Amino acid sequence: MGKQVAEFGAVLSPLEKDILKTLWPNRRMRVRQIYDSLKGSRKLALSSVAVLLDRLHDRGIVSRSVETGRGGVRYVYFPSQNKAGFERSIVASSVDKLIKHFGPIAVSYFEERFAK
Repeated sequence: MGKQVAEFGAVLSPLEKDILKTLWPNRRMRVRQIYDSLKGSRKLALSSVAVLLDRLHDRGIVSRSVETGRGGVRYVYFPSQNKAGFERSIVASSVDKLIKHFGPIAVSYFEERFAK
């Protein structure tokens, strides 16, 4: 999970965000299904969706399995975490970076900010 947390802290492109928004409720989708879901709201190419899914997979944000179908094999993508887990990872990564960079000042700020 260490690699995932570090990578989740990176900013996602608008299309990457839309891909994840499409995957979370549907859970398991092929590239073509994701493309079909998104093409009505924006101009994009099937190859762009495939490339971004491959990059999201390399970063540990989505996982994939292989299914055999008519015409050969294809990937089925699914999120590595649910939306809440993903968002929590982003927050954790951001806070960890602040503490690493600013040390006691960041911790003091958080204590003051969130004191009841």
